[in-house]
Amino acid sequence: MAYTNLRKGRFSETGREYLVTCVTGQRQPVFTDFVAARLLVDELRRSQREGHCEWLAWVVMPDHFHGLLSLAENSDLSRLMNQIKGCGARSVNLYLARQGALWQPGFHDHALRTEENRLAIARYVVANPLRAGLVKKLADYPHWDSVWL
Repeated sequence: MAYTNLRKGRFSETGREYLVTCVTGQRQPVFTDFVAARLLVDELRRSQREGHCEWLAWVVMPDHFHGLLSLAENSDLSRLMNQIKGCGARSVNLYLARQGALWQPGFHDHALRTEENRLAIARYVVANPLRAGLVKKLADYPHWDSVWL
């Protein structure tokens, strides 16, 4: 089992499930633009297609995204998140003709414990647009997915 230092006291463990959150710089609502949000979705899907992780649930909100993922063998959480944020920023910045950092530095991660309810966490993730008052029904929000819902 390989461990790589993330922030102090954190490590990346292949096969482990993580809840992650990334926030845009100054909480700019970049992803209110439909195409910008879909460009980030493309990066999430690409990371899974390339075998870095399996996305169990995710949602792209106007100024951040949450995801529940299972980290694939020989993958590193920090490297994965940096790749998603970096490639996503390049494509979004190009599309929006903007420059500069898209994301706040770093990301928040929580390694799930065995006893934590994955379905409840997935529901929490994808229900973000409901709690934020962006839609009345989850089916009306286009930027989410889950293997369970």
